[in-house]
Amino acid sequence: MAYDFDLYVIGAGSGGVRAARFAAGFGAKVGVAESRYLGGTCVNVGCVPKKLLVYGAHFAEDFEQASGFGWTLDDAQFDWSTLIANKDREINRLNGIYRNLLVNSGVTLHEGHAKIVDPHQIEVNGERFTAKNILIATGGWPQIPDIPGHEHAISSNQAFFLKELPKRVLVVGGGYIAVEFAGIFHGLGAQTTLLYRGELFLRGFDGSVRKHLQEELTKRGMDLQFNADIERIDKQADGSLKVTLKDGRQLEADCVFYATGRRPMLDNLGLENTAVKLDKKGFVEVDEQYQTSEPSILALGDVIGRVQLTPVALAEGMAVARRLFKPEQYRPVDYKMIPTAVFSLPNIGTVGLTEEEARDAGHDVVIYESRFRPMKLTLTECQERTLMKLVVDGKSDKVLGCHMVGPDAGEIVQGLAIALKAGATKRHFDETIGVHPTAAEEFVTMRTPVAG
Repeated sequence: MAYDFDLYVIGAGSGGVRAARFAAGFGAKVGVAESRYLGGTCVNVGCVPKKLLVYGAHFAEDFEQASGFGWTLDDAQFDWSTLIANKDREINRLNGIYRNLLVNSGVTLHEGHAKIVDPHQIEVNGERFTAKNILIATGGWPQIPDIPGHEHAISSNQAFFLKELPKRVLVVGGGYIAVEFAGIFHGLGAQTTLLYRGELFLRGFDGSVRKHLQEELTKRGMDLQFNADIERIDKQADGSLKVTLKDGRQLEADCVFYATGRRPMLDNLGLENTAVKLDKKGFVEVDEQYQTSEPSILALGDVIGRVQLTPVALAEGMAVARRLFKPEQYRPVDYKMIPTAVFSLPNIGTVGLTEEEARDAGHDVVIYESRFRPMKLTLTECQERTLMKLVVDGKSDKVLGCHMVGPDAGEIVQGLAIALKAGATKRHFDETIGVHPTAAEEFVTMRTPVAG
């Protein structure tokens, strides 16, 4: 049978665009449908605008520290609407870039909601198209719990478009999105409370990292409330929100921001017309080659719920395109040693095993750890401390994990990730000459184990 397309991609986010572009480059006839915005979550309501806001929030610290270096500043004023307008302009520019990337690579772009009619047929804007392969890359969507008054809360989708900076913000959640947005609101001057139902935020990260960030955020004056959860939200006559906690306490806020998880975006996708199966958490079930239980349909990115990071979706998109249309170049995605950053203030950078994971895996664990006040702060009153940590296997000397909390942690850990991917040992670190004076050199000068 002759199909309209060799590959039809539903969703023009990071993974979908990468798969589409490379498939087209390999000679395939490719179509893409996108109903919201080109670039997906990352470009529009995720990592890119979030980091722009993080940069904005960080200026408060820079202004505060400048006097130690001889600068006299008039009272600095912040304008939320200027930041948001400039952010919107940059996102619009990136949307255009994504459009050009697709169109210039020969991809047919349909702007509208795509629904799967059968295993080889899609309907978009009332038109039907056939495809040999269909790729689901529809991403995720934030979830707000269905509590009384949940309609008064916002998610990350709305946070980027607030008309003004709220004076009092209650951020709910313990993952990286909650921690990052708490830092943004706090840094920009809002009275910020971070509320989490667990003992300590960032579950799954190294214990030292979690505790260190808790200490640093507390130093900065952020209100951290653990083992706490919301019972209901009531809107007051003056527009403010009264938040009742499950322990009976009440808090007042102008904005309640939920970052308590994301669900796969499968609304009205037509999966009932196929044999595609979902796992117990509702994500699309795929094998190691991103094949669903329907042979002609594949899925990747956040919608499969593996590692929900933009660079991982990019790698998966590349793998799908190569396997289908350039098999001699195909290589599977390696999910080990994936570096990641949390753009909290201060930043977190991490790659490899946590201390807890290494011990659970039975390694003979040796820990090297350093906490210090960065050189930049020595002329200021700021008492922020940086944490660096190496998790080493005592028998093989192999470095199993690197963890950092401090300025530019993500930038530093990216380089270390290459070393860990290549199998670096602690001896390799010890024999590497540091760049002086930098914070990063601490990773190659830690000599004395702190635990074993």
